[in-house]
Amino acid sequence: MNKPLFIIFATIVLDAVGIGLIFPILPALLRDVTHADNVASYIGILTALYALMQFICAPVLGSLSDRLGRRPVLLVSLAGAAVNYVFLASASSLWMLLLGRAIAGLTSANLSVATAYLTDISPEDKRARRFGLFNAMFGIGFIVGPVLGGALGDYGLRLPFIAAAVLNGCNLLLAFFLLPESRTPSREKIDLAALNPLRPLRWVLSAKSLLPITAIFFIFSATGEVYGTCWALWGSDTFHWNGLGIGLSLGAFGICQTLAQAFLPGPAVRLLGERATILTGGGGACVALVVMAFATQGWMIFAIMPVFALGGIGAPALQSLATRQVDESQQGQFQGVLASAVSLASIICPLVFSSFYFLVREQWPGAIWLSTVVVYAIMVPLVLGLRFEAPATALRRPA
Repeated sequence: MNKPLFIIFATIVLDAVGIGLIFPILPALLRDVTHADNVASYIGILTALYALMQFICAPVLGSLSDRLGRRPVLLVSLAGAAVNYVFLASASSLWMLLLGRAIAGLTSANLSVATAYLTDISPEDKRARRFGLFNAMFGIGFIVGPVLGGALGDYGLRLPFIAAAVLNGCNLLLAFFLLPESRTPSREKIDLAALNPLRPLRWVLSAKSLLPITAIFFIFSATGEVYGTCWALWGSDTFHWNGLGIGLSLGAFGICQTLAQAFLPGPAVRLLGERATILTGGGGACVALVVMAFATQGWMIFAIMPVFALGGIGAPALQSLATRQVDESQQGQFQGVLASAVSLASIICPLVFSSFYFLVREQWPGAIWLSTVVVYAIMVPLVLGLRFEAPATALRRPA
């Protein structure tokens, strides 16, 4: 593995650990701050606010990285994340948590830049496998992060934030000293109008060939948001898991997801093709979600994890396909658009899923997983209608 590839993967691992630390302790932290028992709505609001900032900032960072280079944009966002976790560690009221999560959403928009960096250094025939490894590195972070966060949170609700600040500081140092630039910065003057986050969306809406891919990215993100919003609440309500129990369940999922995304996307695409790979991933996730909806014992969740992890193999195939739709000079912009589509789902869906969970919590908490199956079903006709040929010419930038 070449040095830039190793460093960008290591950066993603540390970034994911910092994010994953927070999930197991968020419900308990909100109960402590708000003195409320049912905090599902608060979790939805915090998650949506985080995603709103990603939505606004991801295309901005993507466009800036096209012009200024990937490295400086990554460094600034990583520094902001480290400072923000220190702020969150001292938050004593709901408004401070809201402000902190908003800043965290702004800094976490660097994933679109990391994706563009990976595209810069990857030949087209290796992108599916490397995007699988990219997602696997994020999965490794979610093996370590939630377990560590749950264990630390049982001793002190603020400890995971301190750990996240330290990890992001290490991430910043690693990138500063070891990560080279992957793209020659553009000599063009930065167009301030191009920093409007809605402008790239108008660009993608003008290209019919990109709409189905963007919509499927939206749906993939929609299904993913239910876990961050409801997993900890559901585990506590259904199986009476503490912070460590929630962290271990998320860590087990991370292990299976990492193995699946590290080894399966490349062979799956060669054997099945992109379309069948995406559908196979969605089908595996739906089988696991049905089991989770009716599960009565915690061990059932751990047993179904390998099937659940199949849901991750479709995203790398879709990412690889997406990179062939625009030329090299627009990769940062397009990856920013895709990140915005993902973030748009992340704004809407936590509010929807948390509201639905609030309604079903007393009667049947597991019903939340059947609602996710319905969302997956919406994706099927879009995948079946996908076009797989790359356009003959590059798309033009919006005026």
